[in-house]
Formats: sequence, structure tokens, C-alpha cells
Amino acid sequence: MKRIEGQARGITRMMEEQRYCIDILQQISAMEAAIQAAKSKVLSIHAGHCVEEALQGGNISEQRQKFAELVDLFRKVGR
Repeated sequence: MKRIEGQARGITRMMEEQRYCIDILQQISAMEAAIQAAKSKVLSIHAGHCVEEALQGGNISEQRQKFAELVDLFRKVGR
């Protein structure tokens, strides 16, 4: 997240300096890739910890809820 924050500040600076549009767009693409990687990491943590915990707990209602959350997250992250 610190890297993404730094990239955003850099893009703002580039725009203020009226840098070449292609250079700015390349930096925006790099920031989007970093955001996608962060989203994937958080999703992985959720699946590896929260969902696993629900599966091990034996509560069918909680398992269904966590599975539904996971499906919804995959749908949202895939955008």
C-alpha cells in the first residue's frame, strides 16, 4: 500500500509538471497493477484464514456465509 501511495503522489506530481501524457498513463497502469496485486493478496488472506476458520468450525450456516462472501469477492475482484 505504501508503494501505491507513492505511485499516486508521483502521478500527481507528473500531472502538475504537465509531463508527457504517455508517461503518466504508464505510471497509472503500473499503479493499477499494484492495486490488483494488493486485492489478490487480501483475497488470498481472506480465503486462507477466514474461510478456513469457518470450515474447521463445523457451523454449516457460517460456512455457507463465508463461501457466499468468497464467491461475491471473486465476482467483485474480477472487475
